Amino acid sequence: MTDQFPRPLRLPPGVDLRRHLEAMAQEDPRLSGFIVCGIGSLESAVLRFADQDEGTVLAGPQEVVTLTGSVSGDGAHLHVVVADAQGHILGGHLCHGSRVYTTMEILLLCPEGWQLGRKRDAATGHLELTISPSRPRHPPLPESPG
Repeated sequence: MTDQFPRPLRLPPGVDLRRHLEAMAQEDPRLSGFIVCGIGSLESAVLRFADQDEGTVLAGPQEVVTLTGSVSGDGAHLHVVVADAQGHILGGHLCHGSRVYTTMEILLLCPEGWQLGRKRDAATGHLELTISPSRPRHPPLPESPG
């Protein structure tokens, strides 16, 4: 079985979206990858806007117009665009505390042969994506005689 696969996910009401994705990747490193699309809704979204230190709570149900980013057992970097009941749209970094309202439908792409992680970068001061070759799942078979 190959490790590269698009993995469809559906998350139920009440789960913390970011925390749940990070926990899945921590539990099974093969679930580290890139979220190529995500739609659904949040009870209230917690977004960190550009160049801000803290997240902002957007009250009330929010429709998730799109969710993209990367996730690994070391953390996630997720961007989300949400719309409120009047159709006003905001986007930013998805923070912990954003709970699923009715559903989240996500497509996760896990790249074969690569392991994703996050490490503090001295230049940015943030936990940035690291990419390294993954270890084979099984040792190579010995050469057959011949």
